[in-house]
Amino acid sequence: MSKIHFDFPAAGRFFAGSLAGKWQGDVQRAHDGLHRGTGQGQDFLGWLEPLSPDSEEVAQIEQTADRIRQQADVLLVIGIGGSYSGARAGIELLTPSHFKPFRKRKTNAPHVYFLGHNLSASYIVQILSNLDDQEVAVNVISKSGTTIEPALAFRIVRDWLIKRYGAKEAAMRIVATTDQFKGALLRFAEVEGYRTLVIPAHVGGRYSVLTAVGLLPMCVAGLDIRELLRGAQDASVRYATPDVTQNHCYQYAVWRNELYRQGRVIELLAAYEPAFAGFAEWWKQLFGESEGKNGKGIFPASVQFSTDLHSLGQYVQEGPRHLFETVLWVEDTGCEVLVPAVDGDLDGLNYLAGKGLTFVNEKAWLGTIEAHESGAVPNLLLQIGKLDERHVGHLFYFFEKACALSGYLLGVNPFDQPGVEAYKQNMFKLLGKPGRSE
Repeated sequence: MSKIHFDFPAAGRFFAGSLAGKWQGDVQRAHDGLHRGTGQGQDFLGWLEPLSPDSEEVAQIEQTADRIRQQADVLLVIGIGGSYSGARAGIELLTPSHFKPFRKRKTNAPHVYFLGHNLSASYIVQILSNLDDQEVAVNVISKSGTTIEPALAFRIVRDWLIKRYGAKEAAMRIVATTDQFKGALLRFAEVEGYRTLVIPAHVGGRYSVLTAVGLLPMCVAGLDIRELLRGAQDASVRYATPDVTQNHCYQYAVWRNELYRQGRVIELLAAYEPAFAGFAEWWKQLFGESEGKNGKGIFPASVQFSTDLHSLGQYVQEGPRHLFETVLWVEDTGCEVLVPAVDGDLDGLNYLAGKGLTFVNEKAWLGTIEAHESGAVPNLLLQIGKLDERHVGHLFYFFEKACALSGYLLGVNPFDQPGVEAYKQNMFKLLGKPGRSE
């Protein structure tokens, strides 16, 4: 079983009375809205029941991943938003980028690179220019196939593939993850003969990490996707009760909403392992796109400690009191480095000789919580047993369900994103897209 524990070490001093009693009625209504399908966005609740690890769909994803591993040294994943951020988060958590050369020799898994999440010419040129001696496959991910960033990237990469392999071979190297019944990408795949995987119609992009959207790239990278799904199933059972006193996922949603009502409008996700950088980006999209509407919402930001204690730490400690922190701590990192003794002790660190770097990191974590709490910054704490597939799958589900419930508590639809269209309309007008001149 995966182990994740939520706590609020000293944040309770910011409240009077029992939060569970104060919020239980609202939580029950929000819980019923989710599990009975009566709340806003009820057409996008498919993520609530994770895929079975033994399902035919999972077997199909694994078979597709095996084929990619046999034909390619590199997988280019083309997508934006939830169509890439979840896979990137999982891969970086479990196969950190600076370990890739060692991982590749050990597992023979292709490197996974992400395109289509920006409009930078230099970014795509730098990636493609380094693939001359690599065999390449592509996974393009989009429900519609018309979102401009991934659609343009796919055009460019497809043209590159055809010039390199020829049209027939290029088509055999492309997998399209898209809508089952409609959309430009589906039509493209049918015409060109691409293999396809399905984005469930009842799952929105930012909740799709545990579908084929995220599972295929993670499987290609060598992750055990069945264990990811078992972790999500653990979480779905553990967080099924509406009782706030028993449900840590709901406690997190309640605490952040209570803090928001007190004027804490910024949430900092703080991690002490650099591998969480990509996960923080996934988390920011999940909460920012789900809650930021109707003039409401907590602004999601992230920091990497102890690194950012030397840049943003001053602001957190003594700046405006409009933020709170959610801290991720991994109890067992699976490795250790001991501090050596040095003759003469010129740096004054021999008092740590023989101790592990994790021990020092833990004291930095505990000391930072104490300092920030004394500076009137509430800290919420998520302790994760270890970084493996089961715990990461659990963590994905924990935040997805907390976000959905939190959105309902906030009074918004956590499954739409109407504001995303504003920049697109202006951009299309400036680009001279037909029909967009006014």
